[in-house]
Amino acid sequence: MSPFRSHMDAALAEASAAAARGEVPVGAVVVSPRGEIVARAGNRTRELCDPTAHAEILALRAACAAAGSERLPGHDLYVTLEPCAMCASAIAQARIARLYYGAADPKSGGVAHGAKVFEHPQSHHVPQVYDGIASAAAEALLKAFFAEKR
Repeated sequence: MSPFRSHMDAALAEASAAAARGEVPVGAVVVSPRGEIVARAGNRTRELCDPTAHAEILALRAACAAAGSERLPGHDLYVTLEPCAMCASAIAQARIARLYYGAADPKSGGVAHGAKVFEHPQSHHVPQVYDGIASAAAEALLKAFFAEKR
């Protein structure tokens, strides 16, 4: 196993690309147990007319397709914003080992806020969760995006 290296910069790059497309700036990357990025995505809900096209879901789909499996044991997920309940459930279903996220989401989060998916007994898998990774940069992207909309 490789020494720990944060991949939040890659997730932030995906978030910036999402903002440039007019999407809410959220980015995600899936990292293999060897420390390699195997999938990356930014939000595409508007572009795809798909309410499930969150960055996490798209990155998990791509990583699972590449692995040829619906599960990703030993993989890490880096995402710029606290996952919503839908994404947290998908993270549990994919058996992600570690979740690293940037900005907290008191309104729509599903990990530390709201549904707190991983605390439910129905959650068959609970990843290790690390929050606040590059949170200032993630928050700045979100604030700038929404300031332009107002």
